[in-house]
Amino acid sequence: MRILVVEDDAPLAEVLRRGLSEDGYATDVVGKLVDARHAVDVNEYDLVILDRGLPDGDGRDLCASMREAGRHTPVLMLTARDGLGDKVEGLDAGADDYLTKPFDYPELTARIRALLRRPAEAQTPVLTHGELEMDPAARRVSRSSITIPLTAREFSLLEVLLRQPDATHARTDLLERVWDANYDGLSNVVDVHVANLRRKLDLPGMDDPIETVRGVGYRLRPVST
Repeated sequence: MRILVVEDDAPLAEVLRRGLSEDGYATDVVGKLVDARHAVDVNEYDLVILDRGLPDGDGRDLCASMREAGRHTPVLMLTARDGLGDKVEGLDAGADDYLTKPFDYPELTARIRALLRRPAEAQTPVLTHGELEMDPAARRVSRSSITIPLTAREFSLLEVLLRQPDATHARTDLLERVWDANYDGLSNVVDVHVANLRRKLDLPGMDDPIETVRGVGYRLRPVST
């Protein structure tokens, strides 16, 4: 899952980036409205955390323009303004939820989970593929009813595959969706995590659910009918 954080308060933005990254979300951070507009134009996000008070404008304008363009990406609006009128303005602009600063990080993550589990055009509450089942809200994965514990990154990697079970995902695409656009660590990080994921999903008498497409990347093995 990939999240865009639009926040000009650098310390708060860094806290959010680190916390969300540790929770397994690929997280991009920008501090200006113009950069946020560019980010949503060139990237596909699962959620936008949007501050209203930005140096070059009101975050509400970005939310409104996203909705006018037909983008249904969930938007969680942050603001230091706690007046009812401010909240109504944000929600009327198309925000899905509203959180007043200061806030506790666990409340933020609870709201994120609630937004991400809402049914949408590209989302379903529970993802299934053959004997694999994932509940994104509960952060639970099972295969043939056997619960399989995964790390945050492994969970996000499998979620990308399950949301597009018929697609072949290039390593670069997985790197951007599961880590972020600025990741500069080990070049084989995707292969390492896929290998770990395969090992955990390997159950006696069952095929490897993930296929390697030589020279391209990975995809889920088609379900036998």
